[in-house]
Amino acid sequence: MFKRIGLFLLTNLGIIIVLGVVVNIFGLNNFLNENGLDLVSLFVFSLVVGFTGSIISLLMSKKMAKMAVGARVIINPTNQEELWLMESVAKMSAKAGIKMPEVAIFEDMSPNAFATGAFKNDALVAVSRGLLGSMNKKEVEAVLGHEIGHVANGDMVTLTLLQGVVNTFVVFFARIIGYVIDRVILKNRSEGVGIGYMVATILAEIVLGVLAMMIVMAFSRYREYRADEAGAYLSTRDNMIAALQALARSKQKPHLPESIKAFGINGKGLVALFSTHPPLEDRIEKLKRVQ
Repeated sequence: MFKRIGLFLLTNLGIIIVLGVVVNIFGLNNFLNENGLDLVSLFVFSLVVGFTGSIISLLMSKKMAKMAVGARVIINPTNQEELWLMESVAKMSAKAGIKMPEVAIFEDMSPNAFATGAFKNDALVAVSRGLLGSMNKKEVEAVLGHEIGHVANGDMVTLTLLQGVVNTFVVFFARIIGYVIDRVILKNRSEGVGIGYMVATILAEIVLGVLAMMIVMAFSRYREYRADEAGAYLSTRDNMIAALQALARSKQKPHLPESIKAFGINGKGLVALFSTHPPLEDRIEKLKRVQ
């Protein structure tokens, strides 16, 4: 996890350096400073705003997910099904090289499952009652492998860091756009910013926020393929394909809350660019091609 964080921070630092070079080459930094906008202070502000919400959300993810779906964590199995779930997760977690996550069941008749948690060795894997009722053990095992793959790959942390990075740049550039419109286009010469700045900043945040969401969702779809491959490795490829085919046959609409939808096995979006998951047909075909 710390290697992943380090790589992301280095990437972010590289972006900052490139940004600094660009604004200095074009003289934008001097122009903004002369007109009362300090780029360094603005970037620090943007960094704090951009990452604070994402990090708090990550740290609270397990607790919030349990509350959102009413998940019941299995402490002492009360029947053979719960015992089998615990044993399957324990076996695949060991194979993936992580500490066994908490295992939970939530009462939803749509076939779904999700994984969440801030750390690989302190995660949660939950399955719906609908998943257990509509799939056989081999298919459920593959779904569990998919979710454990999310945990082992550090997807929760990576997605949070990516969200923090794009949030930072949304806040940063929206305020620059607002300031330029206020000072250059509307020619506001007062000491403080005018109404033009506030309106332009809000509109810029909306537009840039949509673009940022497309970036995050694109990464979310990419990491679903990797989790499918993990499910195939921890179970078998045939089991993982069969599980995805079972999801494709299901008429039940996924009901996971927005906060954890990206980490479910089954997710659909109204528009492809804003979907957390690729089409099930594409995932199945990709698995069939994996050697």
